[in-house]
Amino acid sequence: MAITLYYGSGSPYAWRVQLALEHKALPYERKVLSFADKDTQKPAFLALNPRHRVPTITDGDFTLYESNAIVEYLDDAYPAQGRPLFPGDAKARALARRLVLEVDNYFEKPIDVLIDYALYTKPEARDVAKFDAAKHGLEEEYALFAKSMRGDFLAGELSAADFAFYPLVAFAKRCEVKLPDFDSQALLPPPLQAWKARMEALPYLDKTIPPHWRQPSR
Repeated sequence: MAITLYYGSGSPYAWRVQLALEHKALPYERKVLSFADKDTQKPAFLALNPRHRVPTITDGDFTLYESNAIVEYLDDAYPAQGRPLFPGDAKARALARRLVLEVDNYFEKPIDVLIDYALYTKPEARDVAKFDAAKHGLEEEYALFAKSMRGDFLAGELSAADFAFYPLVAFAKRCEVKLPDFDSQALLPPPLQAWKARMEALPYLDKTIPPHWRQPSR
C-alpha cells in the first residue's frame, strides 16, 4: 500500500517530507489540506493527528506525524529504496542530524520573523526594526551554515539536512512577492548561492513546489 502524505501547500515541514519521499523514490499519494477551511481541525484528520498539524503520513495501518520523525522513518523503513536520507558513516549521519536540529532550533527563528513581517502583517503595521533584525539574523545563520558545509551539500552528500534547510530558504525568496525591494539572494554567501542552485537543479524539485506558489500573486 502506498504512503499517503497529508500536507498543506506552503508548509516547509511538509515540503521537507515530500522532498524526502522523492529522494527515496517512494510511491506516495498526496492529500492537500486547506488551512483556510480548517481541514486540520476536522474529525477525520484529528483521528490521524490530534495535534492538528502537517505533515502527517499513513503507511498502511501505521500513522506518523512530526516531520523529522517521518524523514527518519522513511530511511529506516525503506533502506533499500532510492538513496539514503542519512548517508555515510556514523559521523556523517550525526552531522546531518545536527544540521536538521540547527535549522529547527536556530535558523527557523529569524525566518519566521521575516515570513510574518512580509506575508502576514499589513504594510501599515510593519515594524521595520523587526525586519532589519530578521535580515541580520538570517545573515548570521547563513554564514554559520556556509562555514559548516562539507562539500556540495550541507553534510557532504545530499541528505535530510538539505531537505530541512531548503524550504525555509525558499520562503525567504517567497517574501519578495510582498517585499519587491527585498533581495533574498543577496543575503546568501556564495557557497549557499551555489548550494541553492544545486538544490533547484534536482530533477524532482519542481514537482514539490507548493501549488499555490505557481499561481499569479495579487
